[in-house]
Amino acid sequence: MDDTRARLGDGPVAQALAAQRGRLFLFVPVCLGIGIGVYFGLPVEPTQAQWVWLAGAMACLGAIAVALPVQVRPLAIACLLVGAGGALAGWRTHSVAAPVLDYRYYGPIEGRIVKVDRAASGALRLTLDRPRLAQLSPARTPALVRISLHGEQGFVTPRPGLRVMTTGHLSPPPGPSEPGGFDFRRHAWYERLGAVGYTRVPVLELAQEGGKPLGAVRARLSQAIQDRMPGAAGGFAAAILTGDRSGVDVAHLEDLRNSNLAHLLAISGLHMGLLTGFVFAALRFVLALWPAFALRVPTRKLAALGGLAAGGLYLALSGGNVATQRAYIMVAVMFVAVLLDRRAISLRSVAMAAVIVLVLRPEALVQAGFQMSFAATVALVAIFRALNDDGTWRGRVPRWAMPVVSVVLCSVVAGVATAPIAAASFNRLVEYGLLANLAAVPLMGLVIMPAGVLAAVLAPFGLEGLALAVMTPAIDWILLVARFVAGLDGAVTGVVQPPGWVIPTMALGALWLIIWAAPARWLGVPVMACAVLGWAVADRPALLIADNGAVVGLMGPEGRVLSRARSGAFAAGSWLQGDGDLASQEQAQTRGSHGPSDAIVLLKGRGVDVVHLSGKRALEGAEALCLPGRIFVTNTDPDTPIAGPCQVLTPRALRASGAVAIWRGTQGPIWRTVREDAGARPWTAR
Repeated sequence: MDDTRARLGDGPVAQALAAQRGRLFLFVPVCLGIGIGVYFGLPVEPTQAQWVWLAGAMACLGAIAVALPVQVRPLAIACLLVGAGGALAGWRTHSVAAPVLDYRYYGPIEGRIVKVDRAASGALRLTLDRPRLAQLSPARTPALVRISLHGEQGFVTPRPGLRVMTTGHLSPPPGPSEPGGFDFRRHAWYERLGAVGYTRVPVLELAQEGGKPLGAVRARLSQAIQDRMPGAAGGFAAAILTGDRSGVDVAHLEDLRNSNLAHLLAISGLHMGLLTGFVFAALRFVLALWPAFALRVPTRKLAALGGLAAGGLYLALSGGNVATQRAYIMVAVMFVAVLLDRRAISLRSVAMAAVIVLVLRPEALVQAGFQMSFAATVALVAIFRALNDDGTWRGRVPRWAMPVVSVVLCSVVAGVATAPIAAASFNRLVEYGLLANLAAVPLMGLVIMPAGVLAAVLAPFGLEGLALAVMTPAIDWILLVARFVAGLDGAVTGVVQPPGWVIPTMALGALWLIIWAAPARWLGVPVMACAVLGWAVADRPALLIADNGAVVGLMGPEGRVLSRARSGAFAAGSWLQGDGDLASQEQAQTRGSHGPSDAIVLLKGRGVDVVHLSGKRALEGAEALCLPGRIFVTNTDPDTPIAGPCQVLTPRALRASGAVAIWRGTQGPIWRTVREDAGARPWTAR
């Protein structure tokens, strides 16, 4: 036994691990993330017996880790962390469980407003807690419901804490628009959002319940900012200072997206870092004005405490969404490092922040915000650490040019690091995003966030208007830059949706390249290259069918051809986005769809022959079109089954299967449904 331990302790694996001394902690969030990713990739939710088996396996791994030589013990600990990541994700999944509406509801809706925002269409949207739905027991009533407001409104000004009522439509959170697509049901599960819908009936006030005090303060603050800064600048300022984006209109939001400046609206790492950094620097400057005090008291630590407190207040006032919580954790770890006389900005600090986020919210791993935040932070820390280790780059740059060079370098590094994730999540590359960020981001740090802090300081004296007046032209400039860049020819390029394994593989390759301190680190490059190759050869489905039969889309030589110009707009838009196709639904419908009437559309190509029937009248005489090998899709359930040799898909069948995707295979069409792809998980209601 002792000989075996000695051989393990002196072997090549032990030597390789010894070379990583001081860096192994950086692999802790990586191992946790692998376990969390495996959990979310499971086709079936583990049973109670399987969780017990995992606990036993982890106990055995712990015993093995104790018995192994210290030199190779990290291998067992890594496996233990992978299991812990899966267990954390499972615990989180079941701890947030709440009722989910299991049918389409129409009737009275009553609840307390906890959030006001806007849908992608621009419609005002209310999230309600403590809802009451007619003929639904409290045990079956969702914890939260969300409704979009259409039709004639304006009878009440929505604000958090207000209990309201209306009559509207509610449905369970929708599943993916295609197999492998974004699953809103999973996102809603962790938000405890059990129903979504809309109303065309005016929303009326029932009572002011107060709700969370900070919610009411945030609403009043947002309204005060917009009253003092009318127009687009006020909506932008309210968004970055309070998290209330309801004042940003759709046109400006689209310009910001198409110029890669939409991240300026999200209260995340950039805003939290700029605000707390300004407070930290300002406090150090003010305290340094009293030399006798500064020489006796650790002013750097006092400034760190001030920055920590300012960040906490910003977190509370902005609503504390997931992105803001993640940003605060990152800056808090860095300020605590200052308090403990450790290096504030290091990969170890970033790893600690990632561990905290993954332990508290394991589901963050599969969200684009988490991925982009940490990708940018890790890349920036790694690049500047390498430059500082080199020690010569500062001497090559004139001192007066250093701020400009730093801003350009930060924008380039962060842009390159986040580009694959942004492209995979939003299926678009913004060609001139670097130009827009270079023109806009410096104003966020030099003018807008400092002015926001000054406005908060001056508000008790009624002088906040001075700071807001300074902020207004800077915001106007950012919106002008967004409009200009978004209007350039070729500003946006569509990107095809990659297979699900591509981004995780690319991330693991990049992390290995950055963290591993040995020539073997370069193995990360071919790993990333394989991911890029897999993305380049990604194949999109030949045919896509919406989960209600409202629209079908067949891939043609010019792009996907849609059967309808308006129906099934959400599914159609998601398909075109996944194809990397920038065309509108109306444009895609005119690419080649045809038929004997508008209600009967025939699509054929890539080994697929499909007929889409819209309305009851289109079903009359449909059997004559029911040919062998043909797929029949209807958007209404027929009174009697359609007889014939074709494959018939009705809304009733599609509700059971979910959206359908068909690929062209060597042995014939290959079918996949959302139901098969999503598996039996708590959020899939199976």
